[in-house]
Amino acid sequence: MRAMIKAGVLAVLLVSGAVHAEDAFRVGVVDTERVLREAIPAMKAEKKIEKEFSGRDQEIKKLLKQAKELQAMLDKEDGKLSDADRRNKDRELSAMNVELQRLQREFREDLNLRKNEELAAVLELANKAIQAIAETEKFDLILQEAVYRNPKIDITEKVIQYLDDNSKAEGKAAK
Repeated sequence: MRAMIKAGVLAVLLVSGAVHAEDAFRVGVVDTERVLREAIPAMKAEKKIEKEFSGRDQEIKKLLKQAKELQAMLDKEDGKLSDADRRNKDRELSAMNVELQRLQREFREDLNLRKNEELAAVLELANKAIQAIAETEKFDLILQEAVYRNPKIDITEKVIQYLDDNSKAEGKAAK
């Protein structure tokens, strides 16, 4: 009786081993940070944001230059200004600094918001690319953000290439 049980267990193990050999479990890993740095849609999004915010950046730089010039003038003319003129210039400089800080804070907040919006759109495209690659190449599991990834299972380059190809195709279709 024991011999029959052992033979049955051995037969089950052999059959299950053959099944696993046919259905190899395919795993892939994607470096999302690299996709967001190197893919054409990510670079286009970055340029779009730079262009969108360049005017405000120039405005802030101009105000900063004015504040520095006023501070330099106050330092240079320290003993030559009347007390009333000195107080007026100090108030003007203080108001400029407050305005500068407000503009910088709003700029950072708006910039971060727009970056997050654009990155979300690029990530959505990347996820669609990953899904298409997974279905085409019959992956069982694709991970993003792995602590360690063997270069043999890293499909980041395929995802970047897929995104770049689609971006170029869209560019040609738009022309």
